[in-house]
Amino acid sequence: MAKNDAILVGGPRDGSQYVAEDAGLVELEIEGLIHRYIHTSQHRQIDGAELRVYNYDGEVSPQGAQSGVENAQDRAMSPGPDAGHSPADSHS
Repeated sequence: MAKNDAILVGGPRDGSQYVAEDAGLVELEIEGLIHRYIHTSQHRQIDGAELRVYNYDGEVSPQGAQSGVENAQDRAMSPGPDAGHSPADSHS
């Protein structure tokens, strides 16, 4: 069995030890959302073991949106690069 080599800092698993095997990113599915922890250069000594610190980076929905930030069904198309500019505004 692999040994814990990381500690998660912040978010829903704050203080939890984890087997990260030096991954750059740890993603955990918790209650239908993906919670991300980012690899840092910091270490913490816990019970005689040196654990790499992974900082909480936030959550995303498996469908791609951040929780509470947007609802894909209600989203309108983004305006194009010329939105809000009439041809008379052009100085070319």
